[in-house]
Amino acid sequence: MELLSTLAYLPSPSWDGFSIGPLKIHAYALAIMLGIVLALWLGMKRWKERGGNPDAIYDIAFWAIPFGLIGGRLYHVFSSPDAYFGPGYDGTGDPAKIIEIWNGGLGIWGAVALGAVGAWIATRGPGYRFSSVLDVLAPGILLAQAVGRWGNWFNQELFGAPTDLPWGLKVDPDRVPAGYPVDTLFHPTFLYESLWNIVGVIILLAIDRRWALRGGKMFWAYVAYYTLGRVWIEMLRIDQAEMITLFGVTARLNVWTSILMFMIAVAVLVWLVMRERVHPTADSIYRPGYPKTTPATAETTDVEVTDEKESSPTHR
Repeated sequence: MELLSTLAYLPSPSWDGFSIGPLKIHAYALAIMLGIVLALWLGMKRWKERGGNPDAIYDIAFWAIPFGLIGGRLYHVFSSPDAYFGPGYDGTGDPAKIIEIWNGGLGIWGAVALGAVGAWIATRGPGYRFSSVLDVLAPGILLAQAVGRWGNWFNQELFGAPTDLPWGLKVDPDRVPAGYPVDTLFHPTFLYESLWNIVGVIILLAIDRRWALRGGKMFWAYVAYYTLGRVWIEMLRIDQAEMITLFGVTARLNVWTSILMFMIAVAVLVWLVMRERVHPTADSIYRPGYPKTTPATAETTDVEVTDEKESSPTHR
Protein backbone atom coordinates (compact mmCIF):
# COMPACT_ATOMS: atom_id res chain seq x y z
CA MET A 1 0.00 0.00 0.00
CA GLU A 2 2.86 2.36 0.76
CA LEU A 3 4.34 1.67 -2.70
CA LEU A 4 1.00 2.37 -4.38
CA SER A 5 0.69 5.58 -2.40
CA THR A 6 4.16 6.65 -3.52
CA LEU A 7 3.36 5.97 -7.19
CA ALA A 8 -0.04 7.68 -7.10
CA TYR A 9 1.20 10.88 -8.70
CA LEU A 10 3.11 12.13 -11.71
CA PRO A 11 6.61 13.25 -10.68
CA SER A 12 8.42 16.20 -12.16
CA PRO A 13 11.79 15.55 -13.80
CA SER A 14 15.03 16.16 -11.96
CA TRP A 15 16.69 16.94 -15.31
CA ASP A 16 16.05 20.10 -17.34
CA GLY A 17 18.88 19.99 -19.86
CA PHE A 18 22.62 19.58 -20.23
CA SER A 19 25.63 21.81 -20.68
CA ILE A 20 28.25 21.97 -23.41
CA GLY A 21 30.98 24.14 -21.94
CA PRO A 22 29.37 27.47 -21.01
CA LEU A 23 26.31 26.73 -23.17
CA LYS A 24 23.28 25.06 -21.59
CA ILE A 25 20.88 23.14 -23.81
CA HIS A 26 17.50 23.38 -22.11
CA ALA A 27 15.04 20.49 -22.22
CA TYR A 28 12.29 22.98 -23.06
CA ALA A 29 14.16 23.91 -26.23
CA LEU A 30 14.73 20.26 -27.09
CA ALA A 31 10.99 19.56 -26.81
CA ILE A 32 10.23 22.49 -29.12
CA MET A 33 12.89 21.37 -31.60
CA LEU A 34 11.63 17.78 -31.63
CA GLY A 35 8.11 19.05 -32.25
CA ILE A 36 9.35 21.11 -35.20
CA VAL A 37 11.22 18.14 -36.66
CA LEU A 38 8.10 15.95 -36.47
CA ALA A 39 5.97 18.72 -37.97
CA LEU A 40 8.40 19.02 -40.88
CA TRP A 41 8.39 15.25 -41.39
CA LEU A 42 4.60 15.05 -41.48
CA GLY A 43 4.33 18.19 -43.61
CA MET A 44 6.81 16.84 -46.19
CA LYS A 45 4.95 13.55 -46.33
CA ARG A 46 1.61 15.27 -46.89
CA TRP A 47 3.06 17.74 -49.41
CA LYS A 48 4.49 14.88 -51.45
CA GLU A 49 1.10 13.15 -51.39
CA ARG A 50 -0.40 16.33 -52.87
CA GLY A 51 2.07 16.16 -55.75
CA GLY A 52 4.61 18.68 -54.50
CA ASN A 53 8.36 18.51 -53.99
CA PRO A 54 8.79 17.69 -50.27
CA ASP A 55 11.92 19.85 -50.10
CA ALA A 56 9.66 22.87 -50.55
CA ILE A 57 8.59 22.44 -46.92
CA TYR A 58 12.12 23.39 -45.87
CA ASP A 59 11.82 26.65 -47.81
CA ILE A 60 8.50 27.40 -46.16
CA ALA A 61 9.85 26.49 -42.72
CA PHE A 62 12.80 28.84 -43.25
CA TRP A 63 10.33 31.72 -43.03
CA ALA A 64 7.54 30.25 -40.90
CA ILE A 65 9.59 28.97 -37.94
CA PRO A 66 11.41 32.19 -36.95
CA PHE A 67 8.27 34.24 -37.55
CA GLY A 68 6.32 31.77 -35.40
CA LEU A 69 8.83 31.86 -32.54
CA ILE A 70 8.80 35.65 -32.49
CA GLY A 71 5.01 35.78 -32.67
CA GLY A 72 4.66 33.17 -29.93
CA ARG A 73 6.94 35.09 -27.62
CA LEU A 74 5.23 38.42 -28.28
CA TYR A 75 1.81 36.92 -27.57
CA HIS A 76 3.06 35.38 -24.33
CA VAL A 77 4.49 38.71 -23.15
CA PHE A 78 1.23 40.44 -24.09
CA SER A 79 -0.95 37.87 -22.31
CA SER A 80 1.28 37.56 -19.20
CA PRO A 81 2.93 40.98 -18.82
CA ASP A 82 3.46 41.02 -15.05
CA ALA A 83 6.58 38.86 -15.23
CA TYR A 84 8.17 41.48 -17.50
CA PHE A 85 6.55 44.82 -16.66
CA GLY A 86 4.71 44.25 -13.35
CA PRO A 87 5.12 42.57 -9.96
CA GLY A 88 6.04 39.22 -11.53
CA TYR A 89 6.35 35.98 -9.61
CA ASP A 90 9.15 37.19 -7.38
CA GLY A 91 7.80 40.70 -6.81
CA THR A 92 9.71 42.44 -9.59
CA GLY A 93 9.08 42.48 -13.31
CA ASP A 94 12.10 42.46 -15.59
CA PRO A 95 11.81 43.39 -19.30
CA ALA A 96 15.19 41.72 -19.91
CA LYS A 97 13.48 38.36 -19.36
CA ILE A 98 11.61 38.79 -22.63
CA ILE A 99 14.53 37.25 -24.53
CA GLU A 100 14.84 34.31 -22.13
CA ILE A 101 12.72 32.06 -24.30
CA TRP A 102 14.46 28.96 -22.89
CA ASN A 103 12.61 29.53 -19.61
CA GLY A 104 9.30 28.94 -21.36
CA GLY A 105 6.62 31.24 -22.64
CA LEU A 106 5.33 30.81 -26.19
CA GLY A 107 1.74 31.77 -26.99
CA ILE A 108 0.28 29.53 -29.67
CA TRP A 109 -1.88 32.20 -31.28
CA GLY A 110 1.02 34.55 -31.79
CA ALA A 111 3.04 31.65 -33.17
CA VAL A 112 0.30 30.62 -35.61
CA ALA A 113 -0.45 34.18 -36.70
CA LEU A 114 3.12 35.29 -37.43
CA GLY A 115 4.11 31.80 -38.57
CA ALA A 116 1.34 32.04 -41.17
CA VAL A 117 2.76 35.37 -42.31
CA GLY A 118 6.15 33.73 -42.78
CA ALA A 119 4.56 30.86 -44.70
CA TRP A 120 2.67 33.32 -46.90
CA ILE A 121 5.92 35.09 -47.77
CA ALA A 122 7.47 31.74 -48.70
CA THR A 123 4.60 30.89 -51.09
CA ARG A 124 4.84 34.07 -53.19
CA GLY A 125 7.78 33.11 -55.38
CA PRO A 126 7.02 29.45 -56.15
CA GLY A 127 3.32 30.21 -56.67
CA TYR A 128 1.94 27.80 -54.08
CA ARG A 129 -1.62 28.19 -52.93
CA PHE A 130 -1.45 29.60 -49.41
CA SER A 131 -4.53 27.61 -48.39
CA SER A 132 -2.86 24.40 -49.61
CA VAL A 133 0.22 25.12 -47.50
CA LEU A 134 -1.94 25.72 -44.42
CA ASP A 135 -3.94 22.55 -45.03
CA VAL A 136 -0.82 20.43 -45.47
CA LEU A 137 0.93 21.81 -42.38
CA ALA A 138 -2.03 21.94 -39.96
CA PRO A 139 -1.83 18.36 -38.59
CA GLY A 140 1.94 18.76 -38.18
CA ILE A 141 1.45 21.97 -36.23
CA LEU A 142 -0.85 20.11 -33.84
CA LEU A 143 1.72 17.31 -33.54
CA ALA A 144 4.44 19.86 -32.75
CA GLN A 145 2.23 21.34 -30.04
CA ALA A 146 1.69 17.89 -28.53
CA VAL A 147 5.43 17.31 -28.24
CA GLY A 148 6.35 20.87 -27.33
CA ARG A 149 3.99 20.86 -24.35
CA TRP A 150 6.38 18.46 -22.59
CA GLY A 151 8.75 21.39 -22.31
CA ASN A 152 6.38 22.73 -19.66
CA TRP A 153 6.86 19.50 -17.73
CA PHE A 154 10.63 19.89 -17.78
CA ASN A 155 10.28 23.51 -16.68
CA GLN A 156 7.68 22.62 -14.02
CA GLU A 157 5.35 25.39 -15.18
CA LEU A 158 1.84 26.10 -16.42
CA PHE A 159 0.20 23.34 -14.37
CA GLY A 160 -3.38 23.39 -13.19
CA ALA A 161 -5.28 23.65 -9.93
CA PRO A 162 -4.76 21.21 -7.04
CA THR A 163 -6.12 17.73 -7.54
CA ASP A 164 -6.29 14.41 -5.69
CA LEU A 165 -6.38 12.35 -8.88
CA PRO A 166 -3.75 9.58 -9.11
CA TRP A 167 -2.04 11.36 -12.02
CA GLY A 168 -1.68 14.63 -10.13
CA LEU A 169 1.60 16.42 -10.83
CA LYS A 170 4.15 16.81 -8.04
CA VAL A 171 6.51 19.77 -8.44
CA ASP A 172 9.61 20.84 -6.53
CA PRO A 173 8.97 22.89 -3.38
CA ASP A 174 10.41 26.03 -4.97
CA ARG A 175 7.96 25.71 -7.87
CA VAL A 176 4.85 25.43 -5.70
CA PRO A 177 2.83 28.68 -5.98
CA ALA A 178 2.47 30.80 -2.87
CA GLY A 179 -0.36 29.74 -0.60
CA TYR A 180 -0.21 26.02 -1.38
CA PRO A 181 1.38 23.29 0.81
CA VAL A 182 4.62 21.93 -0.66
CA ASP A 183 3.13 18.45 -1.04
CA THR A 184 0.20 19.68 -3.18
CA LEU A 185 -0.50 17.77 -6.38
CA PHE A 186 -1.64 19.75 -9.43
CA HIS A 187 -3.48 18.98 -12.65
CA PRO A 188 -0.84 18.14 -15.31
CA THR A 189 -2.37 20.40 -17.94
CA PHE A 190 0.63 19.89 -20.21
CA LEU A 191 -0.27 16.19 -20.34
CA TYR A 192 -3.95 16.88 -20.98
CA GLU A 193 -3.13 19.14 -23.90
CA SER A 194 -0.51 16.79 -25.30
CA LEU A 195 -2.95 13.87 -25.33
CA TRP A 196 -5.74 16.07 -26.72
CA ASN A 197 -3.47 17.16 -29.56
CA ILE A 198 -2.29 13.64 -30.41
CA VAL A 199 -5.90 12.47 -30.65
CA GLY A 200 -6.57 15.53 -32.80
CA VAL A 201 -3.80 14.63 -35.24
CA ILE A 202 -5.32 11.17 -35.67
CA ILE A 203 -8.82 12.61 -36.17
CA LEU A 204 -7.71 15.27 -38.67
CA LEU A 205 -5.73 12.78 -40.75
CA ALA A 206 -8.68 10.37 -40.77
CA ILE A 207 -11.10 13.12 -41.81
CA ASP A 208 -8.73 14.27 -44.54
CA ARG A 209 -8.38 10.74 -45.86
CA ARG A 210 -12.17 10.39 -45.98
CA TRP A 211 -13.19 13.82 -47.30
CA ALA A 212 -9.96 15.37 -48.68
CA LEU A 213 -10.18 18.74 -46.92
CA ARG A 214 -8.98 21.45 -49.28
CA GLY A 215 -9.13 25.21 -49.66
CA GLY A 216 -8.28 25.94 -46.03
CA LYS A 217 -10.80 23.55 -44.49
CA MET A 218 -8.14 21.38 -42.87
CA PHE A 219 -6.49 24.41 -41.28
CA TRP A 220 -9.74 25.75 -39.84
CA ALA A 221 -10.72 22.27 -38.66
CA TYR A 222 -7.44 22.22 -36.76
CA VAL A 223 -8.20 25.61 -35.20
CA ALA A 224 -11.70 24.50 -34.18
CA TYR A 225 -10.48 21.24 -32.65
CA TYR A 226 -7.56 22.75 -30.78
CA THR A 227 -9.51 25.65 -29.30
CA LEU A 228 -12.30 23.33 -28.17
CA GLY A 229 -9.81 21.55 -25.93
CA ARG A 230 -7.83 24.63 -25.01
CA VAL A 231 -10.87 26.26 -23.38
CA TRP A 232 -11.33 23.64 -20.65
CA ILE A 233 -7.60 23.00 -20.24
CA GLU A 234 -6.88 26.73 -19.89
CA MET A 235 -9.60 27.05 -17.23
CA LEU A 236 -7.69 24.55 -15.06
CA ARG A 237 -4.46 26.55 -15.04
CA ILE A 238 -3.45 28.73 -12.09
CA ASP A 239 -0.35 30.50 -13.43
CA GLN A 240 -0.45 34.26 -13.70
CA ALA A 241 -2.29 35.62 -16.73
CA GLU A 242 -4.32 38.59 -17.82
CA MET A 243 -7.93 38.30 -16.65
CA ILE A 244 -10.72 39.68 -18.82
CA THR A 245 -14.36 40.22 -17.80
CA LEU A 246 -16.96 39.77 -20.54
CA PHE A 247 -20.70 39.35 -20.12
CA GLY A 248 -20.21 39.37 -16.36
CA VAL A 249 -17.77 36.43 -16.49
CA THR A 250 -14.10 36.85 -15.56
CA ALA A 251 -11.69 34.44 -17.23
CA ARG A 252 -8.14 34.23 -18.49
CA LEU A 253 -7.34 36.04 -21.73
CA ASN A 254 -6.50 32.73 -23.41
CA VAL A 255 -9.93 31.35 -22.53
CA TRP A 256 -11.67 34.21 -24.30
CA THR A 257 -9.21 34.03 -27.19
CA SER A 258 -9.88 30.31 -27.60
CA ILE A 259 -13.65 30.82 -27.52
CA LEU A 260 -13.40 33.59 -30.12
CA MET A 261 -11.11 31.53 -32.37
CA PHE A 262 -13.41 28.50 -32.07
CA MET A 263 -16.40 30.56 -33.18
CA ILE A 264 -14.43 32.05 -36.07
CA ALA A 265 -13.13 28.64 -37.14
CA VAL A 266 -16.60 27.06 -37.17
CA ALA A 267 -18.03 30.02 -39.09
CA VAL A 268 -15.25 29.90 -41.68
CA LEU A 269 -15.64 26.12 -42.05
CA VAL A 270 -19.37 26.45 -42.69
CA TRP A 271 -18.70 29.21 -45.23
CA LEU A 272 -16.03 27.16 -47.02
CA VAL A 273 -18.28 24.10 -47.24
CA MET A 274 -21.18 26.15 -48.60
CA ARG A 275 -18.93 27.95 -51.09
CA GLU A 276 -17.52 24.68 -52.38
CA ARG A 277 -20.99 23.59 -53.48
CA VAL A 278 -20.97 26.49 -55.94
CA HIS A 279 -17.24 26.77 -56.64
CA PRO A 280 -15.46 23.41 -56.18
CA THR A 281 -12.06 23.74 -54.54
CA ALA A 282 -9.10 23.28 -56.87
CA ASP A 283 -6.96 20.32 -55.89
CA SER A 284 -3.72 21.80 -57.26
CA ILE A 285 -1.15 23.11 -54.78
CA TYR A 286 -0.25 25.87 -57.26
CA ARG A 287 -2.01 29.15 -57.94
CA PRO A 288 -3.44 29.65 -61.45
CA GLY A 289 -0.76 30.52 -63.99
CA TYR A 290 2.03 28.64 -62.22
CA PRO A 291 3.51 25.28 -63.28
CA LYS A 292 1.82 22.29 -61.74
CA THR A 293 4.85 20.01 -61.89
CA THR A 294 7.66 19.49 -59.45
CA PRO A 295 11.22 20.41 -60.49
CA ALA A 296 11.99 16.73 -61.02
CA THR A 297 9.10 16.19 -63.46
CA ALA A 298 9.88 19.49 -65.19
CA GLU A 299 13.41 18.26 -65.96
CA THR A 300 12.00 15.02 -67.32
CA THR A 301 9.61 16.96 -69.55
CA ASP A 302 12.48 19.06 -70.94
CA VAL A 303 14.40 15.95 -71.90
CA GLU A 304 11.39 14.45 -73.62
CA VAL A 305 10.74 17.62 -75.59
CA THR A 306 14.39 17.79 -76.71
CA ASP A 307 14.32 14.18 -77.85
CA GLU A 308 11.11 14.78 -79.74
CA LYS A 309 12.62 17.77 -81.55
CA GLU A 310 15.75 15.86 -82.44
CA SER A 311 13.72 13.02 -83.97
CA SER A 312 11.50 15.37 -85.97
CA PRO A 313 12.39 15.87 -89.68
CA THR A 314 12.08 19.62 -89.19
CA HIS A 315 15.04 19.67 -86.81
CA ARG A 316 17.32 17.19 -88.54
